[in-house]
Amino acid sequence: MDVKTLGNEILDGKKISFEEALWLYQQPLKELCEKADEIREHFCSSRFDMCTIINGKSGRCSEDCRFCAQSAHNHTGACEYPLLGAEEILEQARTNDRQGVLRYSIVTSGKQLSDREVDRMCEVVQQIRAETGIAVCVSFGLLNEEQYRRLKEAGVTRAHNNLETSRRNFPNICTTHTFEDKLHAIHAAQAAGLFVCSGGIMGLGETVEDRIDMAFTLRELGIKSVPVNMLNPIPGTPFEANERLTPGDMQRIVAVYRFVLPDADIRLAGGRGLMPDKGSGCFRSGANAAISGDMLTTAGITVETDLKLLKELGYEVKRQDV
Repeated sequence: MDVKTLGNEILDGKKISFEEALWLYQQPLKELCEKADEIREHFCSSRFDMCTIINGKSGRCSEDCRFCAQSAHNHTGACEYPLLGAEEILEQARTNDRQGVLRYSIVTSGKQLSDREVDRMCEVVQQIRAETGIAVCVSFGLLNEEQYRRLKEAGVTRAHNNLETSRRNFPNICTTHTFEDKLHAIHAAQAAGLFVCSGGIMGLGETVEDRIDMAFTLRELGIKSVPVNMLNPIPGTPFEANERLTPGDMQRIVAVYRFVLPDADIRLAGGRGLMPDKGSGCFRSGANAAISGDMLTTAGITVETDLKLLKELGYEVKRQDV
C-alpha cells in the first residue's frame, strides 16, 4: 500500500478503513498533503465555503468543558452578557453579507437555549433572511427536534454541534453532558430537516486514534461540514498548559480527514489565527472552508484578508447547501 494508490482508490469511490487512516497518519507529510489536495479538487473543485460567527450569548455556561473560556467552571475573565438584541445580530449579518460571506452563524453559550429564547432567535432569523442573501446557521446547544423544526421554519439551514473529540476521550473533556447527548442533538437536527456542521478541537490531549475515530463517527453521521479547530490554550482553563499544535500537525490532521471524508467541507476554525501562514498550508492539504472574522472569545482573521488569500490560492468562494 502507498499513499498514491490509496488516494486513487478514493477517487474511484473507495471508503478507507480505520486501519488505513491510521497508516496514512504516519506517512511523509508532503506526499500525504499533495494527494489530499488532489482528492479535495476532485470532489469539491475550487469551491470554498466561508462563514462568520457572532457570539450571541456569552459566558456563565453551566457546562464544564475543560477547553472553554465561557464555562462558569473556569476563571478566564471572558465577557458575560445575555442574549443579544435583534438589531445587533442583524447589523453584523448585513455587514457580512455585503462583504461576500456565505454563511452567518449565531452561537450562544449554555447547555441549550430555552423555548422562549428559541422563539426570539426565530424572529431574528426571519429578519436576516428578509434583508440579506446570507445563509443562517445556529449553534444553540443541545436542542430537541421540535425546537430545531421551529428554527428551520424561520429560515435556518444548518445547525452546528461539535463532537469535540472521540467517544472514548469525551469524558476527559466534559462531564456535565455526554457524547451520547451530542449525538442525540445531531440526530434531532437532522430529523428536523437541517444540515449539520460538526467537528472538534485538536490539541486537547487526545491520541491519534481519537482524532481518526472522530472522523469516522462524522462519516457515519453523514456530516458534510467539518470544523477542525486547533486548541488555543486559554489561561484560566484546565488546558491552559497544553502544548500548542504546529502547522504541520494541523496539515497532517486535515489531510487524513480529507481521505476519510473526501466530499466534505473541511473547515479551519478556532486557532487558525495562531498559524503563521493563517492556514494557507492546510488549504493546500485538503481543507476547503473556514470561519473568518473573530472567534467567540479570541481574535480571528479579517474577511478581507481571507478573501485575498483565497484568490491567491485559486479558490472560488461559493456555497453548497449541505
